Amino acid sequence: MKKVLITGAAGFLGSHLTDRFLKEGYYVIGMDNFITGDKKNIQHLEENPNFEFIEHDVTKYISIDGDLDYILHFASPASPIDYLKIPIQTLKVGSLGTHNLLGLAKDKKARILIASTSEIYGDPLVHPQTEDYYGNVNTIGPRGVYDESKRFQESITMAYHRFHGVETRIVRIFNTYGPRMRLNDGRVIPAFMGQALRGEDLTIFGDGSQTRSFCYVDDEVDGIYRLLLSDYAYPVNIGNPNEITIKDFAEEIIKLTGTKQKVIYQDLPVNDPMQRQPDISLAKKLLGWEPKVDRAEGMKITYEYFKSLTEEELYKSEHKDFSSYTTK
Repeated sequence: MKKVLITGAAGFLGSHLTDRFLKEGYYVIGMDNFITGDKKNIQHLEENPNFEFIEHDVTKYISIDGDLDYILHFASPASPIDYLKIPIQTLKVGSLGTHNLLGLAKDKKARILIASTSEIYGDPLVHPQTEDYYGNVNTIGPRGVYDESKRFQESITMAYHRFHGVETRIVRIFNTYGPRMRLNDGRVIPAFMGQALRGEDLTIFGDGSQTRSFCYVDDEVDGIYRLLLSDYAYPVNIGNPNEITIKDFAEEIIKLTGTKQKVIYQDLPVNDPMQRQPDISLAKKLLGWEPKVDRAEGMKITYEYFKSLTEEELYKSEHKDFSSYTTK
């Protein structure tokens, strides 16, 4: 039985990856410090003999007993609201955390897959975004703590690949959605659905002409799984190229939820990208992968998940409390 370490295992994507690898017959070690992860996401695995969990901050020294075949590094805040509140932790998990995990991969002779992001491209001047586009990123802007942590993460990963011969994989993840997203994480899908369920007006930042491309979580996980098992060491876009404006997307949510709210507009955040659409030609060619779940189907499943939340979860504090981490 092959053994895989998944950091950020209690997060949205990390928990779905954990499920996939267990289903594929792996022994999974999950690691998380619950800054943005949720114990509820892995509760169903407590009795699984092929799963063990370690509560740990990956920016600290990491020790794993025995052999290790694969490492997937998914520990990081991924929502602007999160990483703007804990900017130092965000930078540290992308730098120190990645360094620690690459060292572990080197020591264990394990293959490591790093979770990068479409934020690598910043507010892109090339559309759609291909892997050979270097991006348009403001290093000192408020979003720079996330963007640059991921850019550094890619650089140190390739350095370990070239200098130490570590088997590395890099996935550039585009907007992903599905069950287990945090309702209060500030991203557009949980924000719209949460507002609809609470009877609030839907808030659009800017004029709504900015675009996003949404990939259902099962498709995203399948692409990541295929990339890990491939022979390709360089970054690969995994996302859904079906692009939509935020204004049109809000109308889709209103139709899906059957709500009567109106759409209101607020100022666009600094450096918020105006376009986001992956070119997935490389993933199609290398991995034989492309998304299968259309947005209407995926959104219906996601909405049913949010509808199942308790009243307390639906109306609790607007955003996660990071007060215990802000001085670290």
